[in-house]
Amino acid sequence: MLRLLLLSLALLPSLACAQEESDWIDYRTAYRQMIWFEKYGKPKQFLQNHFRIRPRDKSVPMEGLRLTLKGRSTQTALTLDALGRAVFPFSKAAYDDNAELTLNRKAGQLKSGAWVSIVTRPDGVYAVADLHTACDQLLAYLRYSGEAAGKSCAGVQFSYPRNDAATVRYQGADGAAVALAAKEGPAFSGDVVIGFRIFAYRFSMQPDGGQVVTSSTPLAIAALLE
Repeated sequence: MLRLLLLSLALLPSLACAQEESDWIDYRTAYRQMIWFEKYGKPKQFLQNHFRIRPRDKSVPMEGLRLTLKGRSTQTALTLDALGRAVFPFSKAAYDDNAELTLNRKAGQLKSGAWVSIVTRPDGVYAVADLHTACDQLLAYLRYSGEAAGKSCAGVQFSYPRNDAATVRYQGADGAAVALAAKEGPAFSGDVVIGFRIFAYRFSMQPDGGQVVTSSTPLAIAALLE
């Protein structure tokens, strides 16, 4: 018995290190956050909801980040995009199993939660009227969930990787085109990672009769709320 006790004590430091090297999220808590959007009954056809992982500090690397759903009998790797977003697995079995979402990072380096953004189009053509509606839908949802008080829709933002050569232009009803200027910044307001190539289209730029045309699919479209 004494030998077993000494062996257990010897293992404690290694077990503590293993716990410090990873972060975890309670699946049931994440589920309740994500189901909020699913149950939202107002128009949302231009919106999408992801489970997103974000660094708390810009020095935290996102390369190699892995998100895994772990239960007593299952283990599933969830694919993360370049912005740390994953399609959330709504699973009754995982909920009943009190599963965990684990990250291969030290605890406290990252934060997580539901993240709503505007749906991208495969043809790269966005009617300004649709973008305005999408922004209004996102603002309405944020207000419903207790956020964005006092904000209004100023426009939308298209984000790409820093070295992407994509172009974004406004094309009026008369066919005249105006290229939008690219700058470096965060894909979403409030992000600490700023190294993306972004294009902002403000609704005050042109009348609603035109469209925004992208040369390739952006990583994300965010609403500009001011």
